[in-house]
Amino acid sequence: MSETEKTSDAAVEEVEEEEQAEEGDVGDSQAIENQLMKNPGMLAALQDKLNSIVGTPSGYIQSLPKEVKRRIKALKKLQNEVINVEAEFYKEVNALELKYAPKYSQLFEKRKDILNAKVEPTDEECDWPSDEEDDEEKDDEAKLAADVKEKASLDETKEAGGDVEEKKEEDVKGIPSFWLTIFKNVDMLSEMVQDHDEPILSHLQDIQVVIHEAAPVGFTLEFHFEQNEFFTDTVLTKRYEMRYEPDPEEPFSYEGPEIIKCTGCTINWNKGKNVTVKQIKKKQKHKGRGLTRTVTKQVQADSFFNFFNPPAAPEGSESEVDEETEALLGADFEIGHFIRERIVPRAVLFFTGEAIENEDYEDEENDEGEDEEYDEDNDPDFNPQASNQ
Repeated sequence: MSETEKTSDAAVEEVEEEEQAEEGDVGDSQAIENQLMKNPGMLAALQDKLNSIVGTPSGYIQSLPKEVKRRIKALKKLQNEVINVEAEFYKEVNALELKYAPKYSQLFEKRKDILNAKVEPTDEECDWPSDEEDDEEKDDEAKLAADVKEKASLDETKEAGGDVEEKKEEDVKGIPSFWLTIFKNVDMLSEMVQDHDEPILSHLQDIQVVIHEAAPVGFTLEFHFEQNEFFTDTVLTKRYEMRYEPDPEEPFSYEGPEIIKCTGCTINWNKGKNVTVKQIKKKQKHKGRGLTRTVTKQVQADSFFNFFNPPAAPEGSESEVDEETEALLGADFEIGHFIRERIVPRAVLFFTGEAIENEDYEDEENDEGEDEEYDEDNDPDFNPQASNQ
């Protein structure tokens, strides 16, 4: 055998060995993947490890030359100026909100009057297209035919000398349980509303937003109730203080105005009507005598009206707050912002469910967009040969 043939055979054997090694690596990777899929605990631990790596400095910035680092500092200083301009922008937005607040208030006052039957809207005010108009017309025609038939029957009974009690339809005033229906339609709020809250919230007549111009700036949510058997107050308030400037200690974390504090109000409950507390009985045993006694203890109960008794926010940026309080405050701030920005301006759309349907469609579109992303390199089932065919 010639040297050329020997060299060729050796090259073929080397290529075969490399292919076998690659096949072995693929097989090992597949086995590891199968093992991970069978062990959710190991998969979760791996995911946690990967999450801990995210955001960790790679060392690239530290390895840059001194003159490049100097220019980066200049860019950061410019970024800080950009953030300050952004803060000024949001202050101007707040000034515009104050300017247009009276116009909104006039419209919301008309809404309140219709909801609470203080005025009946005219035909012109009710002239708005609806998808349900055709069904309503059919219902009206059927109702009219039934009324004519019933009236004819009553006339015949009267002619025969019988006694007839005419039915009186119940007069429905305004739009009953308008705000309660909204609360039950919105997931964020429905989780807060308990069964014992519903009779109270049925007396809610209006929610108003008052924007504060003087320091401390922010807004107040006013919940207006009609007189009821549960508490003597007619208005319950929740005030939110906001910060428009970036935090001096962490300026690059600025993402616009943020709520930094909230305060509720005291609810003057009538006797036996406080739904935010409940009585529980506990048995206590005396260590020495061995006697057992039953004591009654008052504890907090789940209720929407705990919304008016939020946890106190820590004073100062260096104040520490436990995770539970931080989570409660974060949720409270989110709910207050949502009521101000979405619920109050678009109340009727949340009542009918149209606003909720629009949000669902947006979520589905985003999900579809995410599903369209495909990485063939990370697909273990991807077959290049089948793809080419």
